[in-house]
Amino acid sequence: MTQTMCVLLTSFLLSGCSVFGNSSVDIAPYTVLKKSEQFELRHYDELILVSTPMQGMGEQGSSFGKLFDYISGENQKTQKIPMTAPVFLDQTSAKSDTMAFVLPTNYSIESAPIPSNPSVKLKHLTNYTVAAITFSGRLKQASIEKNKQQLLAWIKDNNLKIIGTAKAAGYNPPFTLPPFRRNEVMIPVEKL
Repeated sequence: MTQTMCVLLTSFLLSGCSVFGNSSVDIAPYTVLKKSEQFELRHYDELILVSTPMQGMGEQGSSFGKLFDYISGENQKTQKIPMTAPVFLDQTSAKSDTMAFVLPTNYSIESAPIPSNPSVKLKHLTNYTVAAITFSGRLKQASIEKNKQQLLAWIKDNNLKIIGTAKAAGYNPPFTLPPFRRNEVMIPVEKL
């Protein structure tokens, strides 16, 4: 069995998800500040991310594998860490620059194990406010871009100020049927 298939099968088994989108993994907590249709203005008090570079959407498998290895114990404490959602893909250009997992809320930047792989890094976000659009289907560049444009229009209509680059977020394993997947595009904005 290939490494990619092992990672995908393991992530499916660990996540407790079904093909219909049910999930037993924790989702990074946030507060909804404003909501309309599929759009939200939300605030995250704190996120601890573990990330690694990507060379584009086609490189998701190897990037996912590096991050999965980290939460499976490839860190200086050889500590296993539960899978959470979402998985972030930075969207700073036509291709994704990084993939990131969110660590569970019981970890701080000080208590998170140091990655063993030098291409895997820890990142701490605080007081993080984003405009988000939620959509189903496959998390492909075309759907990300289409939803990003809709989100940019909503941001403009709501007089929000963009202060960072867009991220795509996926909440389900690849075995989830596309109509039942939860995907998002998020853009950091100034808090109201």
